Amino acid sequence: MRDLAATVARLEAGESSRALVKACLERIHDPAGEGARVFLKTYDEEAFAAAETADRLRNASAAPSRFAGIPISVKDLFDIAGDTTTAGSVALKNAPPAKRDAVAVARLKAAGFIPLGRTNMTEFAFSGLGLNPHYDTPLNPYDRKTGRIPGGSSSGAAVSVADGMAYAALGTDTGGSCRIPAALCGIVGFKPTARRVPKEGVLPLSQTLDSIGPLGRTVACCAALDAILAGEEPDDLAEFPLEGLRLAAPQTVVLDGLDNHVERSFAAALSQLAARGVKIVELPVREFSEAVAANHKGGFVTAEAYAVHRPLIKVMEDKYDPRVLARILRGREMDAADYIELMWAREDLVRRLDAVTAPFDAMVMPTVPLVAPPVHDLAANDAYRTANTMMLRNPGLANFFDRCAITIPCHKAGAPVGLMLMGETGGDRRLLAIAAAVERVVAPKE
Repeated sequence: MRDLAATVARLEAGESSRALVKACLERIHDPAGEGARVFLKTYDEEAFAAAETADRLRNASAAPSRFAGIPISVKDLFDIAGDTTTAGSVALKNAPPAKRDAVAVARLKAAGFIPLGRTNMTEFAFSGLGLNPHYDTPLNPYDRKTGRIPGGSSSGAAVSVADGMAYAALGTDTGGSCRIPAALCGIVGFKPTARRVPKEGVLPLSQTLDSIGPLGRTVACCAALDAILAGEEPDDLAEFPLEGLRLAAPQTVVLDGLDNHVERSFAAALSQLAARGVKIVELPVREFSEAVAANHKGGFVTAEAYAVHRPLIKVMEDKYDPRVLARILRGREMDAADYIELMWAREDLVRRLDAVTAPFDAMVMPTVPLVAPPVHDLAANDAYRTANTMMLRNPGLANFFDRCAITIPCHKAGAPVGLMLMGETGGDRRLLAIAAAVERVVAPKE
C-alpha cells in the first residue's frame, strides 16, 4: 500500500476517495484475510458517505486538507460519537454510547481523514503482546502460517496498516503500545511527549504515562498525523543532515537478552549510520536500571489502572481477561506512600537523564529485544509474563522518562526489527525530522 504522500499525489491526479475506501473495505471483509480479527466494527456506510463528500470538496478545491478522503483505522480506546467504546473488552459492551468524538478523532475528521472502523487491541490496553481472548488475536503479517503475535496493545492498528486495510492508524502508547506492534509488524510507530495530544475521550490506562500516537508506513506519515493530532499545520519535515548527528547508544538494560536476529539487524543499522557520518557514542545509562528498580511494584500504570477499574471490577470481574485482571489487581499492592515515592524517584531520574542526554541529538536502541513469538508459545502464564516484560522493557523507558520516541523498521530480511530513537521531552518535531533522515538509511528497501 502507498504511503500518505503518494496517496495524496494520486488523489490530486484524479483518483477518488471512494475508490480508496472501497479497496480498504474489500481487504477488511475478505474472508481469507485478517479483517475479522483486526476490526471489531466497521463504518462502511459512513465511510462511503464521507468519501463522496471528500471527492466533491476536492473537485471544488475546497478540501479541508491535502489528506482529505484518506481512510484510517481507530483503536477501540477512542470515543466516536454514537458508538460504544469497548476497549477490546466484553465488560463494556453494554456501556452507553459516546456523546461526542474524542479530541484526537475529531481533529483527524476535521482534516478529512475517514475512519473505517474500530481496531482490535489488548483488553484495556494492558499488555505489550496483543493477545485478546474475547475477540481473537490479529496475526502478525510476517510468517502468518506460524501465527505470530502482532504486539500490543495497538495490535489491530498495526496489522490494519501492514495489511493494507488502512493508510494509517490512530493508537495509544502507555508503555510502548504504538511502537511495539509497529516494530513487530514492520511499520513506523510514534509516541509523542505525553502532553502533546489531548486525551479527552480516550479511556485511560495510566493518566501519568498515556499518550496518543499514530502508526503509518513511513516517518512522514506519522509526522503528518502527529501535527494534526497536536492541533498544528501538517507541514513537511525539515531536512536533517546526518553528517555530525550525535546519537547516544545506551549499554544499560536495553541490550540485555537480544535475540540473534535483532542483535544483527541493530548492529548493521548502526554501521550504516556511522558510514554516513553519524557519531554514535556508547555509554552506560544507570538511570535506566534505576527506573526498572523504581517500578518493581508495577509502577504508575498498575496503581492508576486499578483506580480506573476498581468500580467495574466489583461488578464485572468475571468478564476480564484473567491475565489483564491480574496485572490491574497488582495496583492494590501500592499504598499512597509508595506512589509518592515513585513520583519523587521519577522527578529525580528525569532530571538526571536530561543532563546525560543534553550533548546528543537522540538516543538509539532496539525497540524490542525479540522478534514476534508464535501465539501458541505464550499459552503458559510464565511464558506470557516473560515475553510481556521483555516487549515492554525498552519502549516503556520513553514513557517513564516523559520522552518522545519512534520506531523505524531496520531489518534487511526475515522477521521485522525496529530501531527506536528517543528524543527530548517536547522535542517531537525535531525527533521526527531526525527519524526521517535515519529512515532513509536503515529502512528495508522494497
